[in-house]
Amino acid sequence: MISSSSTSLIGLLCCLIVLLILPFPSHASDPDPLQDICVADLNASGSINGFPCKPESEVTSDDFFTDFSKEAATFDVFKRGATLGDVFGFPVVNTQGVSLFRIDLGVGGINPPHTHPRGTEAGIVTRGKVLVGLVTTNNTFFSKVLTPGMVFLIPRALIHFQLNVGKGPATFIPIFNTQNPGVSDSLTTLFDTTPPIPDEVLTKSFRVSDEVINVIRAARASN
Repeated sequence: MISSSSTSLIGLLCCLIVLLILPFPSHASDPDPLQDICVADLNASGSINGFPCKPESEVTSDDFFTDFSKEAATFDVFKRGATLGDVFGFPVVNTQGVSLFRIDLGVGGINPPHTHPRGTEAGIVTRGKVLVGLVTTNNTFFSKVLTPGMVFLIPRALIHFQLNVGKGPATFIPIFNTQNPGVSDSLTTLFDTTPPIPDEVLTKSFRVSDEVINVIRAARASN
């Protein structure tokens, strides 16, 4: 005969097991793949779980490798260049739940404050000195200057940035637990939408005049 105390203990253990199991699906970044490989057919439309697979008869060894040895070919106004290793730049990651990039920063270059809504980011600095900063949802700011070989972690969807604080170029390799982490640039999200966010919303949110918003919009347009 099972005592009431034993019954309560069994019930508690069952509750703990359920609580441990239930969170995992909600925290998984991408669904598990149902095949060994699914090299993306980027000419097709994307679906819920990535892109359709190109025929396995067309898969070659080259599909499984990419080159991060060279500096980015072009740099933007932030003195930032990117080599893509997500599904768009490295199609073999399709359905695999992983992607990576090479980010190069010129002297004084910055990867401005942004978020990745679909993935956690872990990165390693391979060249130069990079100030990495992030802000939690309770508005706590964490930061550290990293040198080659040092690693950082940015939890999913938190605002963060990387700034080159060295005297020469800097490079870091961010890796994500999703084939397509997405990026939401704070400035782009507010000032480059179509149609535009009403100026009244921006002036009241930032507590500034119309002139300030117009200056920001003009500066964005000139770049």
